[in-house]
Order: sequence, then C-alpha cells, then structure tokens
Amino acid sequence: MDSKKKKVDEGNKESEIFASCSFSALGLHPSLCNQFQERLGFEAPTLIQAQAIPVILSGRHVLVNAATGTGKTVAYLAPIIHHLLSYTSRIQRENGTFALVLVPTRELCLQVYEILQKLLHRFHWIVPGYVMGGENRSKEKARLRKGISILIATPGRLLDHLKNTACFAHTNLRWIIFDEADRILELGFGKEIEEILDLLGSRPTGSVGNGNQVSSLSNFQGQNLLLSATLNEKVNHLAKISLENPVMIGLDDKKIQPAQSVDHIETAESDEDDGFDYSKLKKSSTGDYKLPAQLVQRYVKVPCGSRLAVLLSILKNLFEREASHKIVVFFSTCDAVDFHYSLISEFCWSPNSQSEAEHTEKFLRCHTLRLHGNMKQEDRRNTFQAFKTEKSALLLSTDVAARGLDFPKVRCIVQYDSPGEATEYVHRVGRTARLGERGDSLLFLQPIEVDYIQDLEKHGVSLIEYPILKVLGSFPLYGQVYRARKFVSLDLHPWVLYLQRALESFILNEPKMNKLAQNAFCSWVRAYTAHRGDLKRIFMVKKLHLGHVSRSFGLKQQPSLVGQSFQTESKKRKREGKQRGQSKQKKFARKTRT
Repeated sequence: MDSKKKKVDEGNKESEIFASCSFSALGLHPSLCNQFQERLGFEAPTLIQAQAIPVILSGRHVLVNAATGTGKTVAYLAPIIHHLLSYTSRIQRENGTFALVLVPTRELCLQVYEILQKLLHRFHWIVPGYVMGGENRSKEKARLRKGISILIATPGRLLDHLKNTACFAHTNLRWIIFDEADRILELGFGKEIEEILDLLGSRPTGSVGNGNQVSSLSNFQGQNLLLSATLNEKVNHLAKISLENPVMIGLDDKKIQPAQSVDHIETAESDEDDGFDYSKLKKSSTGDYKLPAQLVQRYVKVPCGSRLAVLLSILKNLFEREASHKIVVFFSTCDAVDFHYSLISEFCWSPNSQSEAEHTEKFLRCHTLRLHGNMKQEDRRNTFQAFKTEKSALLLSTDVAARGLDFPKVRCIVQYDSPGEATEYVHRVGRTARLGERGDSLLFLQPIEVDYIQDLEKHGVSLIEYPILKVLGSFPLYGQVYRARKFVSLDLHPWVLYLQRALESFILNEPKMNKLAQNAFCSWVRAYTAHRGDLKRIFMVKKLHLGHVSRSFGLKQQPSLVGQSFQTESKKRKREGKQRGQSKQKKFARKTRT
C-alpha cells in the first residue's frame, strides 16, 4: 500500500513539472514541434517553457527566474528557431549571427550547443556554433567568417572576437540571451558584459544591430532575455542595463498562464506602465530558494577529523546498494578534487584482517572522474562527455559543474565542502531531480557549522538528518557488525577508526599522495576563509581545529609542519624566480656590452 502511495506521490510531483498543453499550442512552428519528440524525447513542455515561450515569441524582453532542471534552455532556443524558420526567404550563412547566447562556463557552452544541434537537425540552413576560452582562436575565426546563425559564447572569448575579428558579421543580431546570468557575474564578467552590450549597441534605448538587415526583420526590434535560478544585486544591475520594460516569469507568483496566445500577451502587456519596478528582484533574492519538489535533501553532521572516512563509507554504501548510480561530489578547490580523485582511484585495503600482508582490494569500485577549472580543455571536454554517457560513475568537481549542466540520471549530489556563497547551494543540488525525476542531496557539516541549517530554513529549504550510524553499522569489521547505539561519538566508531588508520598509512607511504594531501589541506583552509556574505559568521576559520582538518586529508603531520612545508616551497619558487630574473639581466648586460 505504501509503495503504491509513493508511486502516486512521485507521479503527482512529476506532473507539477510539465504543462497540460502541447508545444504546438504555444504557437511554435509545426516542424520544430516534431523535433522536440524525435530528437529530445519531450512529449509536452514544462511549466516554465509553457509560461516563457509565448512571451518570448511576442518579442518582449524577458527575465526568467526558475528552479534548475526545468527546461530553461529550450524555453529560449525554441522561439528563436521559430522566428528564423518563419522568414519569407531562408537565411544564409553570409547573413551572419542572428542570436547570441552568453554562458558562464565552457561545459555549459558545449551543452547548449548540443541541444541546439538536435533542434536544428532538419533545418540545415540555420547554422549553430560556439566560441569559448581554451579553443583554437584561428579555427573560431574561420567559422565566424563563414557565418554562424546562432552563436553560443563565453564572455571573454566573445569580447575578444568583437574587438579583433573584423569578419565577425553581427549586423543582423536580434537576440541576446544571458543564460545563468548570476554565475556569469559571479565569475567577474560584469565589465565584459557591459562592454559587449556597448559594442553591440544593445542598451535598452535602442534596437540591436544596424547596417544591412534581412528584409523580413526590418520591423523586428532587438530582444534581450535574462535567465537565472537565483537573483542578487548584480543580476538586478544587469537587468537594468540590458532589459527594457521586461516581462517577469517565475517572480512574485506573477506567471503567464500556459498556452497563452501571443496576441493576448502583447495587448495585456501594452497596458502596463512603462516603468519597471526592479526592486522586485531584490525582494525575490531574499525569499525562498526555488528547488524541485521531488528533491530529498539531507545533512550529515561529522566531526572534522572523521570527514574523509565517512565520505568514503557513504560512497561505498551508495554504490554497493545500487549498481547503476551516478553521483556528483562537490569540493571547494581544484587541489581538493585532485587529491580525492587520486585517493579514490588508488586506495586499496584489507577489510577482513589486521595484517597488511593479506590480500588487498580497491575500496571503491566505481568509474571515477574529475572536473575543475585548472584542467586542460581537452580533458574537461572528455570528462563532460564521459559522465553524460556513463550509466554508473562518480564525478568529483568544483563549482564549475554546479551551473546549468544537465547530466542525465544523476541520483545523488554530495556537498562535501560547504558552498562559498549562500545561493550556490541551489545550483549544486540542481544537478539532480531534473525534469521531474527523483533525486537526493547530502550536505556535510561539522558540529561548529550546524547554524547553516537554520540559514537554509530561512529560504524555505528543509533538511532531514542522514542515518550515518546505520550506514556505518552495515559494514562488517573482522566478521563483526557494530551496533550504532553502543557509540556516543561518530569518530569513535570502530569502522571509522580502522578506515582512518588505513587511509593515513596509505597516504604516508605514498609520497605523491602525501604531497597532494598537503596541497589540498592548504588550499582548503584558504577557501574556508573566503566564505562570502552571511556565511562568514557560520564558517569561521578561528573555530577550526587545524589538527583535525589535517586528519580529514589523511595527514599525520601537525598542520604547522604541513603549512611550513607549503611556505618553504613557495619561498623556494620565489627564489628560483628571482634567480632566473637575475640571470636574464646578466645575459642582457653582456649582450649590451658586446
């Protein structure tokens, strides 16, 4: 009976994600509607798509604030393709770029490009393309010279081409879309965005583009769209400088009804005042976080010194309990990702004997991948594609994977390191429970950090405690199962103690692993001091016991020694740099004398 009720509840939650209308009822081109089912497998639009598409079709500037995993990408791509298909004569590559999509990361750039390729499968005359950091600039220039109809770009590389690529034709530009706008601004692209808007002439006072225009577009005003799962002062500023009297979707419960006709929207909105109250954005940013209803959110309270052993135990339990499992674990730094990736990939142990001479086996038997901003572009691309296609895998990542990326069938998100900013929690857990599917999230907290739960509750986020003692008790040690009620503290659990000793021994005997652990420790402490906003009063480095932090990286050394070795290396690098500089000066002096 309970299982039936659970299935019904899940079905109801999924039905809340999708609208009762069809794509054709939204006024989209019939050939495009067929592509949704054939290429993307979409039977019906999501609610946010049903609300946004008719408004975007009307030509109004739009600000969309919706939960992650609700189909925002299709919501802005579909109307653009619809308009391009509706021209009296087919557009040509030499017409240049008609639509520009700005995204914060390279991975999101590739993802949007892949979705666009699927939607344009039948419409070969509409050419998709992308430009982004890490790619060959000369090849991008060649593609821009030929012409790209819909261009996806990261801000830095786009600005570079706008300034230095004379063959980049954008006089017919009609749409500028800011996808994950808050993340674009958090990464420090604010000035670049303003410069891009100035170069394109896309401030609210005028239309986008000038010069030779396609005849069927001569009376179509420029349209800017801004999409963000969270709102803040920076997004508010971007909305002011890029949107003209926009329609808000997903804010203050003022939502356009699904399948509303374009004509009705135009007449209804024209009656509104010209002035737009941007203070609504500020109010919304302090309200409840928008999260999927089917997402189950938990937290686990772990003493600092036992964090590593508990993380590996939870991952082991999840992968052994269910064969096909995709999990993402978030860390605060690139060094932490590299350390845990190497540890999980190489750590072997002897579970049934105290003698290390006995047979050993890999602790975690799963396909492990890593993703962070310091990796080479080719490695990042390979990781992104591999995790998308794998049925069962573990991805260790920084927040580079927290925004917009749609990895299919991710069942669980583990936030091993707390978010550096309050709203980042939303984006991390948004990698699961997408498009109506079930998902779980787990937040690691130290006892000194539990006030973060109350902070999340202020934003409508309710977390339940994870049954960690039950999980630890499921692992037999020396043929004996230890019951949870016998232990007062988590860090005294025999399983945790045994695993911690095994980890410390392994790391101590592996010089490369020990070095990775030291780097990870130092970068983690620096990242902990960098929490922003209200989180500063919760995550205070003064409250940390650095000896316990050191243990959480499997280090037996005192933190002062670890820090000292790190400082010694830094001083050594500076000395070597100075010596190289002095030798260059001496060589230069000899040349000038001769």
